[in-house]
Amino acid sequence: MKLTAEECKLIKSCWSKLAPEREDIGGEAMTRLFQVYTQSKIYFSHFDLCPGSNDIHHHGQKIFKALDRVINNLENIRGALSELSDLHAYNLRVDPVNFKFLTRCLHVTMASSLRVEYTAVAYLAFDKLLCEVSDVLTEKYR
Repeated sequence: MKLTAEECKLIKSCWSKLAPEREDIGGEAMTRLFQVYTQSKIYFSHFDLCPGSNDIHHHGQKIFKALDRVINNLENIRGALSELSDLHAYNLRVDPVNFKFLTRCLHVTMASSLRVEYTAVAYLAFDKLLCEVSDVLTEKYR
């Protein structure tokens, strides 16, 4: 699914509004992931998984930096995620379903930050983007 010009514009607009909170939002999404989808913890046995831990905060920052790279390269998502795709497929061997779980947690976290600005249209645009990100991250599993 290719993002339309309107979807790209909406994504970039919402993303820029999240800028002041990006340092914390990734950690929030990871905390939600571990609380709701506890099976995801298996990949982070070396982390302090207590809410608010430095490990969770740091990994959340990595996720948002990767998403920032994607949003700044919407015309080449595959290229923006090439290294991460290799890492997750060949080294970490993360079960692909976890990307869907994280997508759900990212939606909730962004919605709680953006509130009324995270409209149904914004949700759909981000969902389309995050599905594409998940597809790219898991395509090398096949």
